[in-house]
Amino acid sequence: AAVLVGGAALAPRPPISTDKAADPSSVLGYSKRIAECLTAHVAPRGQGTFLSVRFGNVLGSRGSVLGIFQSQIGSGGPITVTDPDVTRYFMTIAEACELVIQAGAAGKDGEALVLDMGEPVRIDDVARRMAAMSDRPVEIEYTGLRPGEKLDEVLFGQGEPDVRPVHPLISHVPVPALEPAWVLVADPLEEVSQLTARLADLSAGRHLAGAQLVLDDREIQLALVDQPSTARR
Repeated sequence: AAVLVGGAALAPRPPISTDKAADPSSVLGYSKRIAECLTAHVAPRGQGTFLSVRFGNVLGSRGSVLGIFQSQIGSGGPITVTDPDVTRYFMTIAEACELVIQAGAAGKDGEALVLDMGEPVRIDDVARRMAAMSDRPVEIEYTGLRPGEKLDEVLFGQGEPDVRPVHPLISHVPVPALEPAWVLVADPLEEVSQLTARLADLSAGRHLAGAQLVLDDREIQLALVDQPSTARR
């Protein structure tokens, strides 16, 4: 955050984003989208190339669905799936590493790089195959989608192009810049619903529609006019 707000900006490894940043609907998605936009803001001001990479679900990583299912099977079940029809995109650890390397080699300032991960996978199918491999019966329990959770993820947000100028499997998505001072209006101690709404406005650029940001002795006041967004897309 200090690099984004002030001081010398030196290009770090590309920030790891997620497909949930495309048309976000959850706190994680909004936060990752905002991080992409903050990175785009630093891009013309820093030394080096500033861009993001969007990951799907990385197989074998900590917290991956396969690891969770294995743990649940080892405990005798049940395997918990949110919805029978929920789908997700998957990539291997090697593909994730390659995407980061490609970002450093071929990415441009302010972009988000997205890997073509093929067709999305039904999580229920994964759960049933893993259950069938168990040496004892394992039940599958459907828990329902959590607030903000999508049935199907997308790789590109509304209005984002799928352009592949360098590698046939890597898309270069332009990301609009977000002034870091705007993020300070999001108070993490707010009620969840209020914070989520504010993050949604920031990630979608709605804070720019008739809004005026006043900086005075480190105090930030925000005057929002309730009008449709024309800032993005």
